[in-house]
Amino acid sequence: MILRFSLPFRTTWGQRLVVCGSAASLGSWNLDHALSLHYDSDTGVWSQEITLPDDAPGTVDYKYVLLNEQTGNQDWEWGPNRTIAYDSRQFSRLLTEDFWRAPAQPDNELHTAAFTQALMARPTTETSVAAVSDRPAARLADSVVRFQLVAPRVDTNHQICVLGSDPALGAWDARKAVLLSDNNYPTWQADVALEQPEQYVQYKYGLWDPQEKQIVQLEGGDDRFIAPSQEPHTLRIKADEGFRYTTGNWRGAGVALPVFSLRSQRGLGVGEFPDLKLLVDWAVSTGLKMVQILPINDTTATHTWVDSYPYAAISVFALHPLYLNLDAVAQLAEPTDQAELERLRQELNDRDFVDYEPVMNAKWLFIKKLYKQEKQAFLADPEFKQFLNEQGQWLVPYAAFSALRDRFGTADFQQWPLEFRAPRGLEQLTAQDGPDFDEFGIHFFTQFHLDKQLREAVDYGRRRGVVMKGDLPIGIYRHSVDAWTQPELYHMDRQAGAPPDDFSTTGQNWRFPTYNWERMAQDNYQWWRNRLSHLARYFDALRIDHILGFFRIWEINGDSVEGLLAHFAPDLPLHRHEIEQRIGWFDYDRLCEPYIRWHLLHDIFQGQASAVRDEFLEEHDHGVLRLKDYVRSQRQIEEVIEQKIAADPSNADHFRWLRTGLFKLVNEVLFLPAGNDFYHPRITLDKTYSFRELDDSTRHRLHELYIDFFYRRHEEFWREQGMIKLPAIRYATNMLICGEDLGMVPESVPGVMKALGILGLNIQRMPSDPKVEFGNPATAPYLSVVSPGSHDMSTVRGWWEEDRVKTQRYFEHLLGHWGETAPYYCEPWVAREITAQHLYSPAMWAIFPLQDLLAMDETLRRPNPQDEQINVPANPQHFWKYRFHLNLEALIGEAGFGGQLRQLVDSSGRNKTY
Repeated sequence: MILRFSLPFRTTWGQRLVVCGSAASLGSWNLDHALSLHYDSDTGVWSQEITLPDDAPGTVDYKYVLLNEQTGNQDWEWGPNRTIAYDSRQFSRLLTEDFWRAPAQPDNELHTAAFTQALMARPTTETSVAAVSDRPAARLADSVVRFQLVAPRVDTNHQICVLGSDPALGAWDARKAVLLSDNNYPTWQADVALEQPEQYVQYKYGLWDPQEKQIVQLEGGDDRFIAPSQEPHTLRIKADEGFRYTTGNWRGAGVALPVFSLRSQRGLGVGEFPDLKLLVDWAVSTGLKMVQILPINDTTATHTWVDSYPYAAISVFALHPLYLNLDAVAQLAEPTDQAELERLRQELNDRDFVDYEPVMNAKWLFIKKLYKQEKQAFLADPEFKQFLNEQGQWLVPYAAFSALRDRFGTADFQQWPLEFRAPRGLEQLTAQDGPDFDEFGIHFFTQFHLDKQLREAVDYGRRRGVVMKGDLPIGIYRHSVDAWTQPELYHMDRQAGAPPDDFSTTGQNWRFPTYNWERMAQDNYQWWRNRLSHLARYFDALRIDHILGFFRIWEINGDSVEGLLAHFAPDLPLHRHEIEQRIGWFDYDRLCEPYIRWHLLHDIFQGQASAVRDEFLEEHDHGVLRLKDYVRSQRQIEEVIEQKIAADPSNADHFRWLRTGLFKLVNEVLFLPAGNDFYHPRITLDKTYSFRELDDSTRHRLHELYIDFFYRRHEEFWREQGMIKLPAIRYATNMLICGEDLGMVPESVPGVMKALGILGLNIQRMPSDPKVEFGNPATAPYLSVVSPGSHDMSTVRGWWEEDRVKTQRYFEHLLGHWGETAPYYCEPWVAREITAQHLYSPAMWAIFPLQDLLAMDETLRRPNPQDEQINVPANPQHFWKYRFHLNLEALIGEAGFGGQLRQLVDSSGRNKTY
């Protein structure tokens, strides 16, 4: 049996095409032994034949690969492996007519799970198609064309059809179009025995409405064609390029809100996983297609409100007990327990914020009762046994860690008894027949039900055509099960954070350890691939927090509290000789030690300068002061100040002011030692006293060195870092991936994200172009998300009141109200204009914080916009407690507001498939 490959492709000098696949003649997936194609310069087609065995039916998987002998590049075509099923009893020849599947094409992202499993998922009932087997058997054996089109963008209620000049294709009679099967969606397929194979056949694909029995859209462009052929017993596989839509790109809109912020009548003072179903119902009623949430992993480290921070998970796999709905687990058997639950529900739901500690205390009170009540049936449940078998790799260590955390009163495993500081014998420790099993079993119980409730909510969204989008934190908590079980994957002596930005002038210190990427690369980033695969259990789309961390992370010295004394890692530090060459000299004390002089001390501490000098500083040289040894680092200063506050709480504010000033002294350096006589320039060094008090010539040279170091020196280096790490993570699942790429973004980042099909983020207040003050949603690229804000920002209403001068410029330049005075408050009509501006953007997604959508309604929005902000990045001790002020049941009932939002979404074209 002959299989002939053909592919039209224009190459340049030194390039050639090969086919690599499962058959031995295709190299058995060994690229060195792939099948080389021959090029026909007259037709521009690459082709070659192989022989397949005749003894039995089979399949061949393959892909085309572009080889460049000049550069050594090996570029595989985009997408999953191609598959051909063959049977020599039907055909003696198979002729493929393929097209190269190029990477970085906008429509490629329509093949992700967000579209194929939710937005355009096919009905579970079998599609009715025109089966070729209904045609005469003799015709089947003569010359058959297999129409094959990959098209995920098809409305759930529509089908792909083919219409053409041959009578077997309806002779252009739309009523007789041939329907393609969606059994292998998103690939559509139909085998047709042409009645006039000796003639040229013209055809096009269309979108068919089976209810109306008509074509609702015929693709644009020129007619496709099939060349004449009279070869008997031949199957020609027309693997066509995608459907040519006449209505432009697909675009959708979504809503963002943390799960903890949801409010419903059935909740217990906090949002819970079943509440997501209510948010999905509201999204459907308003034409929104996505629900985006914040991380939902367990953060229980201290059993205090500090655990409200959702980006400090004690496990990157386990879900937070905070989100468990107790009623969905089981009914409490004791009436008094049920009455107490109802009393607490009323009490906690009446609060206008998430009162984290009382809520968690209530949750655990009843989780323990339910576990005791349901234990016997739970352990015998086949679903639990399957869950434990499938998820045991992370579940057993998590249960052990959580129980030991509570047994020893801390999540810091370095403080546990020596025998538990390393995770040994966890299967035996957590065994069901062990004497302390209940310590661990309650965590098995809780995770099983959390997983069940979340998957039910996500499946509910899929069935209603709504995508659930999760959030992947960039870091891990240093007192976590992940650090306990695999410490070799992290640099535990270092800290991750973010450089200074509009949120925080001293940077952000997340205190997470940084990743040991070299170690992770040894098993092709297995830890990351496991993590992504687990998230794909729940989500069809994912936001990667601080995606810049895959290019370089802001790595902070271990003894720092703030984020200034840090550097990008990896980077290319400067050698002492290079600094000498660039600025003309090098003096370690002047450049690398804190620059402290009396006038500087007076500027910072005013009337307290003398007292500060006497207590914390010493004379180092004439006119030069130095911090005493016990306060040389910020971490030492923090410890000293905490002791002072503990001893004299009434003066806590003064001590905190003092701490801030002392931190400033530590930060007064221009270079940070990197070892072996290499150095990193300190970020924002131009804002230091030390820089300002250099001579003009040195300042100019140092500024040029600084600009080169941070904006030019590393571009290619960081591009390579991204291309090494991100592909394994990007292709670990079929989720739609969106990257949070705000802040100090290297120029290479957008190109890498585009090449990998990762959507970027565009927020007006943080434009990617440093030359503009505000981003314009109208200029956003298609593969991106536009949003008026994020959880790390004030809401639109809150921002509107922060800076009247800036608001006025925005009102004129972005909203087009030239010469008009901006209203003092963000009036509903202003919020509506901002929403519409984002909805009409060409970006694939427009996602809105729910608070910003309600800003359009005077009667529904919260009176004080300051109460709507979720996080304040400048405050590392922020309490994450924001709770939506309306029950979701009530929001769904607000038909007037919902109708207005639906009209906006519909008019923008974001509520239609094509």
